[in-house]
Amino acid sequence: MARILGYIASSLDGFIATDDDKLDWLFQYDDMDLGEHDYRSFLKRVRTLVMGRGTYDFLANDPAPWGYDEHRVIVVTSGPIDHPKGKLEVRCDVDALIAELRALEDGNVWMMGGGQLQMAFMEKGALDEIEIYVIPELLGGGRPLFPPTGHRASPTLISAQALDKGCVRLHYRFDRSE
Repeated sequence: MARILGYIASSLDGFIATDDDKLDWLFQYDDMDLGEHDYRSFLKRVRTLVMGRGTYDFLANDPAPWGYDEHRVIVVTSGPIDHPKGKLEVRCDVDALIAELRALEDGNVWMMGGGQLQMAFMEKGALDEIEIYVIPELLGGGRPLFPPTGHRASPTLISAQALDKGCVRLHYRFDRSE
């Protein structure tokens, strides 16, 4: 059974992007040494990437080449994707998608991108672990790490680790009963 994982960066004040969906504040840390927790190392541990439409559109509008050809990519959206940038599948039913992902036997799943889809999975008890990289920047507003939905949970801290340039890695596990 596949494990469903989160891996996301947040500003110190809890935002993942500015109000206009810019990530310049994060890109200035691209040369940060995360050691074994590096993004490329994380990608090697997953087989399937799941993202919402907003994350897909952000990546599709980036002039860089599609970087996920070696992964199965699923976009959760209710609308069609004309001229997809890379090979991908589309799903609209989150409950059916969770069942499909749980049945996978070919590797872990990454809930990629913003906190909205990750929160939907948390609310359904379908996110197993999350790594949050807290970057020492205050944005003063923007897209929150997780949207306020009223959902409550008490994940178990697996580890907390200070990394390069003042970044802190927080690694949590969720009980399936939550």
